[in-house]
Amino acid sequence: MIPFEKTWPYDIIMKDVYVSSCPFCSSENVLIPLRIREIEEIQHGKKKLLVFPCCHNKVTVLDMDHDYMLTDQPLRKLRH
Repeated sequence: MIPFEKTWPYDIIMKDVYVSSCPFCSSENVLIPLRIREIEEIQHGKKKLLVFPCCHNKVTVLDMDHDYMLTDQPLRKLRH
C-alpha cells in the first residue's frame, strides 16, 4: 500500500510542472524544476532529487502517476 503521507499532488500546465502549494513553506502555485520527460523516467524507476525553489527544501521523488508524486519522506501530517 502506498503511504499517503509521502505523496503530494502536482499539475502540468503548458509543459510546466506545478504544485498548488509547497508542502514545506505553503507558498502557492510553485513551479517545480521537473520536466515532462523526467516524469516518464521516474515512472520507469529513476529517482529524482527535487529542490523546491521557494524554500530550498529537498525530497527524492520515487514514483509518479498522473496526479501525485511519491517521495522518500512524509510531506503531510495524517490525523488519527
